[in-house]
Parts: sequence; C-alpha cells; structure tokens
Amino acid sequence: MSPGSVEMGDIKRSRILNGSSRKVDSMEARLLNFCKSGLSLDDEATKEALRLFRETKHILFAIIAAPDSGNPEDHERFWFASVLYTVKQLIGGNSVNKGNQADNDTGFTLYQILKVSKIKIASFLNEMPQFFIKADSILSKLYGNDWEKKLQAKELQANFVHMTFLCRHFKRAYQDFFLSGNDLQDKSLSAVANGGGPVSTYLRFGWMLFLALRIHVFSRFKDMVTCTNGLVSILAILILHVPIRYRRFSLDDSTRFVRKCDKGVDLISSLSNIFHASEVDLLETSKVANNLIVEILNKTPRPASECQAEELKDIDTDAFSYFEGLMEESSLVSSIQILEKDYEDAIYDRGELDERMFVNEEDSLFGSGSNSGGSVTVSGVKRKFDSISSPTKTITSTPSPRGSPVASPVKESSATASIKMPPPTPVSTAMTTAKWLRTVIAPLPPKPSTELGHFLSSCDRDITADVSHRARIILEAIFPSSSPGERCVAGSLQSASLMDSIWAEQRRMEALKLYYRVLAAMCRAESNRLRSRNLTSLLTNERFHRCMLACSAELVLATHKTVTMMFPAVLERSGITAFDLSKVIESFVRHEETLPRELKRHLNNLEERILESMAWEKGSSMYNSLIVAKSSLSAEINRLRLLADPLPSLDAIAMQYGAPTAIPQRTEASSEACYYCSFQ
Repeated sequence: MSPGSVEMGDIKRSRILNGSSRKVDSMEARLLNFCKSGLSLDDEATKEALRLFRETKHILFAIIAAPDSGNPEDHERFWFASVLYTVKQLIGGNSVNKGNQADNDTGFTLYQILKVSKIKIASFLNEMPQFFIKADSILSKLYGNDWEKKLQAKELQANFVHMTFLCRHFKRAYQDFFLSGNDLQDKSLSAVANGGGPVSTYLRFGWMLFLALRIHVFSRFKDMVTCTNGLVSILAILILHVPIRYRRFSLDDSTRFVRKCDKGVDLISSLSNIFHASEVDLLETSKVANNLIVEILNKTPRPASECQAEELKDIDTDAFSYFEGLMEESSLVSSIQILEKDYEDAIYDRGELDERMFVNEEDSLFGSGSNSGGSVTVSGVKRKFDSISSPTKTITSTPSPRGSPVASPVKESSATASIKMPPPTPVSTAMTTAKWLRTVIAPLPPKPSTELGHFLSSCDRDITADVSHRARIILEAIFPSSSPGERCVAGSLQSASLMDSIWAEQRRMEALKLYYRVLAAMCRAESNRLRSRNLTSLLTNERFHRCMLACSAELVLATHKTVTMMFPAVLERSGITAFDLSKVIESFVRHEETLPRELKRHLNNLEERILESMAWEKGSSMYNSLIVAKSSLSAEINRLRLLADPLPSLDAIAMQYGAPTAIPQRTEASSEACYYCSFQ
C-alpha cells in the first residue's frame, strides 16, 4: 500500500472518530437517508433502525479504530445493512405505500437492503455473524434472550449455500440435456443477464417454477433432497415440453434412458437413476408442479398419452400431463412474468433472499467484497462461511457417488465402465446418502424387531410399550406435522400443508426405524458382553433412549440437509443436553456398519463441537457429572449456576411441541451396568 493511500485512510478514519456529536449526527443522517430514500421504510421501521444503531454505534467506532481495519465507509455500510436486517427479522416493517409500488418492487427485503448498500451477499454473510457476536448483550436487552432463534441468521447462511449448490446443479443438468444460452441460434429465446451472457429462457422458466414449488409447496421443509427432487421433476417437465431442436440428448442413449418394452423411454425411472432420486417422490412432485402450472399460469393440462406432440415421441407418457403451447415463445415470456410476480408477492414481507438471483451468477450481489470496490476486515474473524460454500472443499472430502447430472449409466457395463465419472458435488452426495436411507432403512418395519422385542420383554418388566410411546412423543416433537398458527391456503395450493405432513411423517418413520435398528445392535452386543438377556439397567434409562432418538433424528435431518431444523434443535426438542448426546455418538457409529461416510463425518464433527465448546456452556449436564465425580467442585458449580435443568417429562415435551398426549413417566433407573454410557 502506498504512503498516500495510508494517509487518505487515516484522514477518513479521523473524520469519523473525532468524537464530536456533529459527526455522529452525520452518520445517523446517512442511515436515515438510507432508510427513507433507499428503502422507503415506514416511520416505525426507521425509528427502530435508528434506535438499534444508537445502541451499537460505539462497537462500530471501536472496529473502525482498530489497526488495518479497512475502509471506514465500508464498515458503515455493513453496519447499516446488519442493523436493518435485524430490524426486519425481529420487528418487521415495510416500505411506505406498498400498494402503489411498481410491479417489480419487492419492498423491504434482504436483497433490497444489500442492493441499496452495494454489498455482495457472500460478504454480508461473512461479516454478519460478527455484528451479532459483538452486539449480543444489546440485542438480548432490546429483543429478549431468544433473539437469535427469531433472527434465523444461521438458517439464512445455510439456505444461501444450499441454493447456490442447487442452482449450479440445475444449470449443469439443464446444459447437459439442452442447448444453453450461448448455443442458441434463436436469440429471442435467450435472456441477457446483468452484464453477462445469455441465459436460456427455458432455464429461467424452470428455475421460476422451482421457486414456486419452494414457496407454495416446500413451505416449511426446504431441505436439499426435497429441492433436488423438485428440480429433477421440473427437468422432466422441460424434457416433455422444450422443442426437440434444443435437445442435446438422444432417447436412444441406453446409458441414460431406461426403456419400458414397446412403450418407449421410462422418463421417471431414467431420471431417478441418473440423479439417485426416488421414483415415487419424482412422480408425486411432478404432479404437484403440474398443479402449480394450472393454478398460477392458468394452463389447461391434457393426458400426455392423448397428445401427438413431437416432444412426446418415444416416451412412455402414461403418467404425465401435457400443456399445449407452454413453451411457445409468446406464452413462455408471459408465463415467466406471471411466475415472477407471484414470487415477489410471496416473499415481500418475509425478509428472505430473492432467490431469482441464483439463476444469474452475474448478478451484482454475487461474488465477494463490496460493489463499491472496498474491502472489510474485522479483527479476529474466522472465515468459516467460505469453507462451507466452497465446492472444492466439499468435493475433496466426500465419497464418490455416481450422482452427477452428466450421463450416468443405468447398469455398469464394459462400454460405460471406461467413462470417466465427474467428481461428486454437495447435491449428488446428499442424494446418494438419501438413497441409503431410502433403500436400507426405509424398508424396515416401524416397530421393534423380533430380536429387540425379546430384549425389551426380558427386562424386569416388559417395557415395549414404554419404548414405543417415548419414541412417538420425541419424534413427533422433532418432526411436527404442522406448525402453530399455520395459515390455510385456498385452491390447489393447499397441497403445501399436505406435503409438509407427508414430509414430517416420512422423516419420523426413517428416524424411528434407524433408532430400532441401532438399539437392537447395541442390545445384541451388550447381551454378549454380559452373557444375559436382561438389560434392564440400559433399556430403562430415559436419558439414554432420548439420546438415541435425538441421534437418529439428527442423522435423518443431516441426510436431507434441512435448513429449518439445524443442530442443536434436536437437543431442545428431546429435552437433553449436548453433553448427553456426546455419550452415545461413538456407540451409534460402531453399531451401524452401513452408515455412509458422510453421516459418520457429520457425527464426528458434532462430537468435536460438543467437546470443544458446547459441553462447557452453562446448563450442560457435564457439570452434574463433575459434581458426582469431584464433590469439591460442587460449591463453585452451584454458585455459578452451571448445572443443567432436570430432564423435562414427556408430558411437558408433548404439551410444548404439540405431540400426542404422554402417559405418566416411570422413574429413571440406575445405569451403573450400562457399558456404552453413563447418564448420572
């Protein structure tokens, strides 16, 4: 850096740090202008933004004063954006005169905040945690101790990463099956990105239809596996409707397409093989997507088997609907506009990302740094977000499933074995892990096996009913069928609540079956060690069972990469602490030999996180164990109020999370003979 630039930076910093009220007022004036002119906020939201800024401005001044802290103006813009995002999430607020806004005005959303402040989304997500860490006590004072849960910043970060991966996956899949924007001779069927190259209008239509699925159908459970199924089902719709002159593929390619005798290509089966998806899920999601086309675009479907369209030739169309003229140029442009308007209306008051931007990586909010060219350096920041969102790091640490959108043979043969398979991606890895859950765990019975039943009935009393009842309460709390205050949606979009219910039920069943399977393996090993079938001390331990259920549920959530239920949510809903869970992780992994590498890695990461930090937090059951192990620490632990709360009853959990009414709990038995863990 040149001496001149250092001097200029010092001048800028001194202008802000001179401590005069006039300079402070000028900063507040810029925030006021940001709120009123930039975002057109109402008075209530503007007043709250100014209030939060005044409470936290001393932290901003300290950051700016730090050596090598970067451009003060950039720090100010990041602070403004963090303040406004916090106000939007915790208080609400809207633009003034919403009804008079232009059709393309999405109002007070995170996208608009970043656009006005000229901050790229990745940079904001990198810096945002530091604002919350440094302003923690202030936010707790202003908005309550549960502000972090209401803010959902971690979910926002995870959602951005997932959507980035999903869009890249969809683009690769689309470009593998169809001509891309640069290949199109008919430029009228390409849309020019902001400063970038052309993007196929068909691709844009597919992405907008996917966003309609996310908004109206995948309302509460926007996990990566469900979203991938949605994208693949939309790919099937595109294959049926995009004119064949834009195809890259041939239906005669036996390495991709499965044929159904003389009926032609079985499209759903072929796509499920290529993307490791469930045929049942793809077919159901395709039907829901068709309903959205009817509901939102007002298109009339016909059974595809009754149509003679060129695009349907040599495809088994028995399970599909066809929309005549859906991909005609005039209809397509209009349909995209309708889908965009529907999306804008849906996200207006949610403060979410505008996910339309993902289809254009040339969007001005993509990339890192600020749009003004400045950079921000916060002392002591550890850049974890970059490692989360880096495809390279994810690829090099994952197994090698055949899950790429590029041609994936249905059966391995000498002709296809020589094909060099592309490296796995986060999406293909998730789909491969979900395939394990679907093929290994899902077929199991939703009740204790005969072997496990013998162990449960061989205790001092038969505890089969207790075990089943507890599992039902805990898993219903973790995977509720509906959320409190869920609103009803008119028309065919009522399928959102139905899909949520189906999703929750499927996840409950997967977690339940995995729980019974691993519990049976543990009982078998413990029985062999003790040379006895009476495992009362282990099987009557309430805390042990809850930890096993939480571990099973966490693996199901990790498999589907769910944004709305991120760790440690399962701990609260099962009534245990992180230290409790750490006691069963090693045993769980050891007794489920088929557990995919990705899930083993997830549990290992959780164990490290627990032992490094979570186990030492106030309210950890580790302190209860310390008092037992070293009574001399009892007075200090009690003085600091570090002890964990008592284990909540099943009745309390059922009441809090709307699970089925619980029966009275029995007293927790001693676990002195438990080989795997001690919960005292």
